[in-house]
Amino acid sequence: MKRCHNCLKELDIRTHVGRKDVCPSCGSDLRCCLNCLYHAPGTYNACREPQADRVVEKDRSNFCDYFILAEDGSGSSAKDPESAKNRLDALFK
Repeated sequence: MKRCHNCLKELDIRTHVGRKDVCPSCGSDLRCCLNCLYHAPGTYNACREPQADRVVEKDRSNFCDYFILAEDGSGSSAKDPESAKNRLDALFK
């Protein structure tokens, strides 16, 4: 289930996400670091892809060639730590 990093609303995405695509609910850019599978706060450049160019504004649209829309909106774990903990606990059941 694909979600917007900002409002966490479910997205109906069947094609690739373009640079000008925005969330229909809140208007946030969809092709941004915060929605990317490789986004990882705490790592160098907040990205797990070592060849990606540095992006300063993580919530703004960019031209990164490595962008892959994350399944749950990578910002969701930061906004809802209890949900992230529940998903982690479910892995070990």
